[in-house]
Amino acid sequence: MTTLTRPKASLEGVASAGRALTLLSAFRKGDDAVSLAELTARTGLVKTTIMRLAISMEEHGYLIRLPDGSYRLGAELFRLGSVYQQSFRVEAHVMPALEKLVAATGESASFYVRSGQQRLCLYRVDSPHPLRLHVRQGDMRPMDDSAIAQVLRFFETIPLSAAAAATQLPLYTGGASDPHIAGMATPVFGPGESFAGALCLTGPVTRFDRKAAQDAADILLRVAADLTRSLGGRPQGPR
Repeated sequence: MTTLTRPKASLEGVASAGRALTLLSAFRKGDDAVSLAELTARTGLVKTTIMRLAISMEEHGYLIRLPDGSYRLGAELFRLGSVYQQSFRVEAHVMPALEKLVAATGESASFYVRSGQQRLCLYRVDSPHPLRLHVRQGDMRPMDDSAIAQVLRFFETIPLSAAAAATQLPLYTGGASDPHIAGMATPVFGPGESFAGALCLTGPVTRFDRKAAQDAADILLRVAADLTRSLGGRPQGPR
C-alpha cells in the first residue's frame, strides 16, 4: 500500500507579503498622501511592483489611490488598530493605573510595549503641568537608552526570575533620549509571568530629577504591582 505524504511546509516567508508589508511600513507619522516616487525611494521597490501591490491592497482597504496617483492609508488599518487595542485587553486596567500615577506625582504616565525596533506608547495620561513631554497614544519612539526602552529590551529577552534578580527597579534615566527629559520605568506582567509592558513616569529633568524620582519610586512600584495582579500576573517584590 502506498502512503501519500505531504511535503513539509516551508518556514520561509512569502516574498510578495514581505514587499506589501514594506510598502505599508513606508508611511510615516504626519503623512497625508505619499507619491509613487517617494514610496519608491523609501522602500527600494520599483514603481511597477508598488503599483501591482497597491491594486490588491486597495481591494482590501489597506491603501487608497488618489486621482493624482499618490497613495493614502486605508480605513482597514484603523480597524485593525482598534482590534489590536481591544485584543490586548488591558486598557480598562491600565488607564486607571496611569491616572493614579499622575494624581500622585504630577508627572505624565504611560504604558509602552515594544514594536520591532521601536517602542509604542499604547496608553498615556498627561501631566497637568504645561511643561511636559508631548507624546500621544500610538506614537512610536526609538529603542534608545531611556529607562522605558531598557525595561522593554531587558524583560522581553531574559526570563523573569533572572531579570528580576539582576535589576534594580524602577529604572531611572535623565537625558537619555532628550537632554531635557527624564523617565522612570518598571515592568508589568501578565499570566504565567508573561511580560506585558513598561509602566513609566516622564517629566522635564529640571522637575523630575533623581530626588523627585526617588520620592515617586514607591508609588510607581505599588501601582505596577497592582496592575500586574489585575492582569493575572504575580508581582515581583521591590528591588
